[in-house]
Amino acid sequence: MRTTSIGSVRFHALGFLSGLIVIASVLGAFGVPLVSSEGMTIRAFLIQGEMPKTADDTVWQTASSITIPLSGQVITRPVWPEPTVRALTVRSVHNGTDIAFLLEWQDNTKNDRLTPGTFRDGVAIGFPLGDAPAFFCMGQLDHYINIWHWKADWQSDIDRRAARAPEKKEGGVRTFEVIPRRVSSVEDLIGGGFSTLTTKDKQGRVQGQGFWKDGMWHVMMRRPLLSEEQENEATLVPGRIQTVSFSVWNGENKERNGQKAVAPWFQLRIDPVEKL
Repeated sequence: MRTTSIGSVRFHALGFLSGLIVIASVLGAFGVPLVSSEGMTIRAFLIQGEMPKTADDTVWQTASSITIPLSGQVITRPVWPEPTVRALTVRSVHNGTDIAFLLEWQDNTKNDRLTPGTFRDGVAIGFPLGDAPAFFCMGQLDHYINIWHWKADWQSDIDRRAARAPEKKEGGVRTFEVIPRRVSSVEDLIGGGFSTLTTKDKQGRVQGQGFWKDGMWHVMMRRPLLSEEQENEATLVPGRIQTVSFSVWNGENKERNGQKAVAPWFQLRIDPVEKL
């Protein structure tokens, strides 16, 4: 009986290991990294004085960066196993009042216009609402997430309005471009599962600024630490460790909606505020 029991255990163990190998092979084929994100912590450094207002502000040099891997979205259809962006560099700072993130990634083409048949570049940060775990892409029923979605075309609208000047056609006829008014280049959203993404009524709490240079996007997003809406806004508390996720879209690769590169939950550690 003892020999039979050991043989049975070995048989099941081999079967279990074989199953793991098969699962690993499938995930690898779809480009899903097998290394857990646990242990990789993004730190929001406490700084004194003014917060960065742009993605190239010298304040960012005071915060060390972390590069996180990205993989394809293969959870829901249409799956996107082969995104072109495979890594995202993240920095974060706060001054006890506001918090900001700098996101940088390689993209050889600048796609900042949204027209029929073309798609925009973009990046998003996701925060769970509440302490309960949620699905990192779009949340799930009763476990919502707050998403900050920076859009390259919205940034282009803001930049072109700021530098707006009448153009002249041949013959000296003046023309004016109709440019949408944007309160921010970041859309503030709530997600409770796929196809449930909802724009918050109040926009502009999350501000963004980004630019493309030499094949790289540099994007800053910033928001006050103090939440205005406890149920619909991510709680960001100095001294606390929480979770954060990321998504990147490459418009040249026709990426949009769920067709994107993703990074599941990582730890975010916001430095405590020093007491005087």
